[in-house]
Amino acid sequence: MYTYPDIQLFINGEWRNAINGETIAVSDPATDEIIGKIAHATKPDLDLALAAADEGFKVWRDTSPYDRSKIMRRAADILRERKDYIAWIMTREQGKPLAQSSMEVVGAADTIDWFAEEARRTYGQVIPSRATGVSQLAIKLPVGPVAAFTPWNFPINQIVRKLSAALSTGCSIIVKAPEETPASPAELIRAFADAGVPAGVINLVYGVPAEISEYLIPHPVIRKISFTGSTPIGKHLAALAGKHMKRATMELGGHAPVMIFDDADIEKAIAVTSLSKYRNAGQVCVSPTRFLVQESVADRFLEGFVEAAKAVKVGNGLESDVTMGPLANERRIPAIEALINDAVSHGAELKTGGNRIGNRGNFFEPTVLANVPTHAKIMNDEPFGPVAIINKFSKFEDAVTEANRLPFGLASYAFTGSAKTAHDLGRQVEAGMLTINHNGLALPEVPFGGIKDSGYGTEGGSEATQAYLETRFISQMS
Repeated sequence: MYTYPDIQLFINGEWRNAINGETIAVSDPATDEIIGKIAHATKPDLDLALAAADEGFKVWRDTSPYDRSKIMRRAADILRERKDYIAWIMTREQGKPLAQSSMEVVGAADTIDWFAEEARRTYGQVIPSRATGVSQLAIKLPVGPVAAFTPWNFPINQIVRKLSAALSTGCSIIVKAPEETPASPAELIRAFADAGVPAGVINLVYGVPAEISEYLIPHPVIRKISFTGSTPIGKHLAALAGKHMKRATMELGGHAPVMIFDDADIEKAIAVTSLSKYRNAGQVCVSPTRFLVQESVADRFLEGFVEAAKAVKVGNGLESDVTMGPLANERRIPAIEALINDAVSHGAELKTGGNRIGNRGNFFEPTVLANVPTHAKIMNDEPFGPVAIINKFSKFEDAVTEANRLPFGLASYAFTGSAKTAHDLGRQVEAGMLTINHNGLALPEVPFGGIKDSGYGTEGGSEATQAYLETRFISQMS
């Protein structure tokens, strides 16, 4: 029905090949087939992007918030119009089921609309003065060109938050998109370009991640960094940004606890969490992972969850009845197998799954482990795959202690019928996000971000624009 495109760089309003002509192959994780190629940027290409972002910023910062908002809303509408094509591309390169890809595109359009409205609400302050005839203003101005670095698990969603926040506040941006999933980000950028964003405001590059980040972050043109990825790399980039006094937003790894109390609606908890666990084959930074279930309902929950895992239909995401596609790349398979084998060697019970499916494509069985000791690697390292860990707890304090044991603090989940338990969890669980009795994360209008080793800053809600604005004070006597 569609054809997967070859992808170029987007610099200063033009789609172009890399200066040296180098390309990178793109493969389909469901078939192992090479389906396309992308332009591979090196320093000469990055220099062009930096110069374009510098000039584009001068134009965009002086574009009124009203006009910025109109262009952004037009981009959102274009994205919706092209939803079917973009979703097909995303499934082809990333593997997730077509329905999930389509949802990601529509969600991205909603995010753009949200930030388009926030563009008109970057308020400052009038501060009462001590002296007659003195006006004191605190105004908000765009910080400058942004460098954004994003992963492959949500090729559009991870970019659109950074891109929309930057554009809404008047910043220009260089997006370093993932090489594994390059075409859907390119279509996101194309929607903005076709909507009328001026040349140089948005620039898109691909290449060796370390080379690009090490070059862009220290560069004097770049004034703000936004990174989504692993905690070790995030710490390295945050240190580099700090060395050069650059603002940084870091959305890093997690190991989300799920606390199921004996007064919860167990069937609802199973339905909500199993759907969330195996979405995108568990390759989600907020994926529920460590299930902590109160003893009196633990067997019931475990039995129901295992049944739900066995009911997941794994296959090529382009097939209509598939609910879980392949892992995004082949290297994830041995990594997940090693974590499962280690857990079993330490006494964990493998209740279902645990194996690769076939020898073509990166398919893996939905997996459930039970009674996993805390010293097993999978209890401490984010599996980032379709593996659920289900352990028992006795008292409220035990659940909170385990939830807070790790240095991560991104997402957390809980199910309870007690208002007091819900209230206490909200204040005691050390996570940037907690959703109780449903999955309420990642909407455009709510905060999205972590604490502790899961990063800092938020990429959702009204606070998300503040990292792209600087406050300047003006005092004037008439």
